[in-house]
Amino acid sequence: MTPNLFETPLCGWHELHRGRMVDFAGWKMPVQYASIVEEHLATRHAAGLFDVSHMGRLSIGGPQSLDWLESLLTRRVVGIEVGQSRYSLIVSSDNVTTGVQLLDDAIVSRESDASEGGSVPAGSPRMGLVVNASNRQRVVAWLTKHLPDSHEPPTKKSVTLVDRTLDTAMIAVQGPLALKIICSLCSAEDAERIGQLHHYRATPACVADQSAAVSRTGYTGEDGLEIVVAADVAVHVWEAIHSAGTPLGLLACGLGARDTLRLEAGMPLYGHELREDSDPFAVGLGLAVTLDGRSFPGADRFAALRTQSTGRIRVGLELDSKRSAREGDAVYRQQQLVGVVTSGSFAPSLGRAVAMAMVDRNVGTPGMSLDVLVRDARHVARVVPLPFYRRQKIG
Repeated sequence: MTPNLFETPLCGWHELHRGRMVDFAGWKMPVQYASIVEEHLATRHAAGLFDVSHMGRLSIGGPQSLDWLESLLTRRVVGIEVGQSRYSLIVSSDNVTTGVQLLDDAIVSRESDASEGGSVPAGSPRMGLVVNASNRQRVVAWLTKHLPDSHEPPTKKSVTLVDRTLDTAMIAVQGPLALKIICSLCSAEDAERIGQLHHYRATPACVADQSAAVSRTGYTGEDGLEIVVAADVAVHVWEAIHSAGTPLGLLACGLGARDTLRLEAGMPLYGHELREDSDPFAVGLGLAVTLDGRSFPGADRFAALRTQSTGRIRVGLELDSKRSAREGDAVYRQQQLVGVVTSGSFAPSLGRAVAMAMVDRNVGTPGMSLDVLVRDARHVARVVPLPFYRRQKIG
């Protein structure tokens, strides 16, 4: 394993409980404990407990923070309410070759408004940005480059940017019993507030007697919560959740299950479905781009792509065997190369192999039969709509 990896506050717990540790984006992370399939199915049927502390957590404050993010993100930020989150893209227009470079996808949230007595004026928004671990450092560098009045002291800055990744932890509890488990560790008042959260909404709460920010978000296709706490209480909160959930079928899960879960849910991953040169409309992420005359890096380019997009599109593929396609496997229509697999795996919830791929538009119609070259052998694959899996809604 690569030396000098970042470690989450829960790294010791993972090692003690026989998590198989790997280098993921410069972090020492558990890929699995006993079985990826068992962890996957526990999340679908009960609950999965995930350490996602490697994800970048940035705090943006100051009287101009809202307008500043509005000028940089592809999704409209003005009008976002306290406790509300939105999915967005971060795009640089500094690329001299293409003019546009997709740096990352992110969740932007309005965490609170500052009160009297703080380091910024009362009423100033405090915004949060969650980014991918693999892109955190370059996103921070790019945002820092675009900060206004960066040489002013903190009390005079119109926008402040602080990377909170290393002094906090983020824990995801996903699955149909996730809310029940977390609410059992909260006061009646906090439990009621958490239970009433809509998706992409958040609230402050005490979980296992510790201050936390709780959001109804996730990356598995299941209902669930993501909980941010101070690094020094992360193990306490994690163990409380684990103890409360184990009798109900909760399992600690690694990155392997997280990947198969997000694949079944048709969720893109940066470095696979999303790349620096990706067209968000072709990838199916037009919802992350609000044009409407807005000005942000790449806005003109995206305005043209919205009406003139001609590149490959993202599709789902179901293979005729349990042998999994992998990233980079070629996709054919008869003898013609028409695409490439971006993610693939056996799907435990479905009992068959599935993949996402970028393919030529003329072969991306659901029901069309293609071939995927897996380990020098062709396997028939049928184009299907995404996602492969939809959770059953209760009530």
